Amino acid sequence: MNELSHVNREGEASMVDVTDKPVVSRVATASGFIEMQAETIDLVNENKIKKGDVLTVAKIAGISAAKQTSALIPLCHSLSLSHVSVDCVQKQNGILLSSTVKTAGKTGVEMEALCAVSVAALTLYDMCKAVDKTMIIGDIALESKRKD
Repeated sequence: MNELSHVNREGEASMVDVTDKPVVSRVATASGFIEMQAETIDLVNENKIKKGDVLTVAKIAGISAAKQTSALIPLCHSLSLSHVSVDCVQKQNGILLSSTVKTAGKTGVEMEALCAVSVAALTLYDMCKAVDKTMIIGDIALESKRKD
């Protein structure tokens, strides 16, 4: 196991110093799943949820969350993101969420991708909770990351 990057020599929480790291292209993809009743998925498909276009609002919420990650997660670097996508794929028992985030920077964008998926799932939950009390958010994971 590697050393913890956000702990200084005294064992205190510390933001990682990336001053001397090179700027490179970075990409991360995360996914998550929100389990729903079949009737709820039908309402989403038919755009009949009273709060509006659930999938579009979830995508916008996820993109906004990625852009605000450093304000939400302590010790995260503030990054200039060059691209954020949030995709929602309807499955038989719920909605599969995926987010890809890109930047040219000194640190990775995995937290931004994870934050985007998490907030998109929470938005779906919020918008559908009036019709489905059984929804479960889960399986949030980093799928890939790379730097070029």
